[in-house]
Amino acid sequence: MDIDSIVRTATVFAIPVLFAISLHEAAHGYVARYFGDSTAADEGRLSINPLKHIDPFGTILLPLILGLLQAPPLGFAKPVPVDFDRLRNPKKQMAFVAAAGPAANFLMGLAWMAFWVVLVQVFNLDGEDFFVKMAHAGYVVNAAMCIFNLIPLPPLDGGRIVTGLLPMWLARPYARIERYGVFIFFGLVLAIQYGLLNGFMLGGMNLLGEIWHIMVYPLQLLFS
Repeated sequence: MDIDSIVRTATVFAIPVLFAISLHEAAHGYVARYFGDSTAADEGRLSINPLKHIDPFGTILLPLILGLLQAPPLGFAKPVPVDFDRLRNPKKQMAFVAAAGPAANFLMGLAWMAFWVVLVQVFNLDGEDFFVKMAHAGYVVNAAMCIFNLIPLPPLDGGRIVTGLLPMWLARPYARIERYGVFIFFGLVLAIQYGLLNGFMLGGMNLLGEIWHIMVYPLQLLFS
């Protein structure tokens, strides 16, 4: 791939990836504070400013590499600190804190799709326009992040949701899987790259796309 293609890909994906990852992390912090843990706020991480959350490798290099390899441009930011012991009901509410990240990606994906509808139907821009490409990248990135993070393995959000729902005698050993989190994350990325999770990822992303299409349909009718 030539340098121009790399630059174009990086430029199109930069803003969607930065905000998808940053708002995902901020959502965890906001919900944790709602349930009684102010750790993220105390450390200045309760912000939608991407600069507060950027991890050079996970936020920039990894999504770019995956995007160039035609894989879902997944990534990660510096995790927002959450002290689950400070939650009013730690076991139950940790599931809500974990679910906040994918929920933020769901809402951002919907917003990017609505933006795409406005660009295409109101301004009559075609698929080669920079902002149309960015809007498309926005809902693809957020769909990928939402579904990936719902994989039910710690330290992903799906794993923490499962931990919060399991009875305590199962939740404790399941939560201990998180100590291998780095290996699990990169193992899953490799599994996606080699097509081992294609059914789960693509099926989930397509389902989200259908849901978002239904939700923006009134907007399409309005501008048709």
